[in-house]
Amino acid sequence: MTTLVKICGFTKPETVAAIRHLPIDYIGFVFAASRRQVLPQQAAELMRELQLAPPSRRPRAVGVFVNPSMEQIREVLEVAALDVVQLHGDETPEYCRQVKETFGVQIFKVLPVEWQAAVEDAMPEIRLPDAYAGSIDGLMLDTYDAQAVGGTGRTFHWSVIPHVRQWCENVGIPLLVAGGLHAANVAELVSTYHPHGVDVSSGVETDGVKDIAKITEFVERVNVHGNNDA
Repeated sequence: MTTLVKICGFTKPETVAAIRHLPIDYIGFVFAASRRQVLPQQAAELMRELQLAPPSRRPRAVGVFVNPSMEQIREVLEVAALDVVQLHGDETPEYCRQVKETFGVQIFKVLPVEWQAAVEDAMPEIRLPDAYAGSIDGLMLDTYDAQAVGGTGRTFHWSVIPHVRQWCENVGIPLLVAGGLHAANVAELVSTYHPHGVDVSSGVETDGVKDIAKITEFVERVNVHGNNDA
């Protein structure tokens, strides 16, 4: 199976329009506090651009939240019909299940990994999220940063990936990897560690703005090197 691709942090309709032809599986919109944050009405406008893509390669819309209330999620979904709610905070398994069942969306839960471990020899300790089995539809490893919701530009120690990937396969959900990815390092990640998917935001930007050429190169690198059947 080809590695899934998620591009996160879109804010401009013209950018979404420019990448509609690319084989991208998920497009992410940030509703948490961030320089990439969008309002529900903005997300709805961006999603209208997605609807112009051929159905066979239309990306699914993902909303990124941090410790949202049910009411906040409801207010967004009433305006922008997301396919996936991605939760970056301290949301419990029970809360994930409640969102999933109440709104009929898929749930991606983010598991943070300390970025400092990337320069150490020892693999960082990571606790598998056993309690979330059955409550989520995808797990994402991302570099922990107390000041940012993704887009940190920092990698974590990729040696944790096989252990977590096996857990995901046992419970029947995909593992996506984020944190410091860009066209120059994603080939190594997908060819060596074989996550089911990758997620990028700042790594396809120039001066804080989504760069079409960088997005295209990133997607091409994943397509050439990504095969997660290993």
